Amino acid sequence: MPNDYVAANMRNWDERVADHLVAYGAEAFADDPAALTARVEAELLAPFVPGGSFEGVTMLHQQCHIGLDTISFARRGADIVGTDLSGAAIAAARALAARAGTPNATFLQSANEDVPDAVGRRFDVVFTSVGVLVWLSDLDAWAQSIARLLAPGGVFLVYDGHPMMAAMEDGRDDGLLVVGEPYFATGEPRRFDDGATYASENRMENGVTYQWPHDLSEILTAVRGAGLSIEAFGEHRSIPWKALPGLVPGDDGWVPPEGSPDLPLMFSLIARGPGRGETRG
Repeated sequence: MPNDYVAANMRNWDERVADHLVAYGAEAFADDPAALTARVEAELLAPFVPGGSFEGVTMLHQQCHIGLDTISFARRGADIVGTDLSGAAIAAARALAARAGTPNATFLQSANEDVPDAVGRRFDVVFTSVGVLVWLSDLDAWAQSIARLLAPGGVFLVYDGHPMMAAMEDGRDDGLLVVGEPYFATGEPRRFDDGATYASENRMENGVTYQWPHDLSEILTAVRGAGLSIEAFGEHRSIPWKALPGLVPGDDGWVPPEGSPDLPLMFSLIARGPGRGETRG
């Protein structure tokens, strides 16, 4: 990924941390031992871990941000490592894990492609979720790093915004859902400079970010090309945040309003690394 794009995105995500700690109620979450996030991720992964339990499962959470989902899996019994490019986010995650009393959640600042060498071990489960792939320029390098992180027969989950959702115009005020952005990967990033974080109306000094569109075929091809076998794929009608102005609250997230065309807003993909005795393709 070009260094100037990385530097701009890192400055932006470093600045978001203080705001997100408040917007997410992070301290209250850490103080409540029963609090759990990543409900959908846990439901998607449960059928692929022994007995549907995360107790004693080794996990790696890529792009973990301030670590609430990471801590949630630690509370479910996993031995989990969270990684993120933002040093401010990792510092916040470590503080929250200490406050929560979850020593089985540890954190490491690292770019995705550097994580395998940085951690020096493999995991039963690797996952990443919600607003992650648009920050990556090279999905082949991303998928190959996942393959290196998985133990033999290990499971990978990505749960993220659907590329079709990302192609919709997000600045409309008429409630319509209209395609207005590239669906297919362009190879070039889109530049944003609105200065706002999705979690609040606060304005940031480091408002410029760069994001890359990725179509489904690019995502699937990268995963398969890294030697992983796709075991499940889903398209979902709700999304955890108000990604488009026309969406309305539903029973399980934000959904298109009644009478609007149905639209895939999220997708999930489960893949598995080669089993014991197999070799990576």
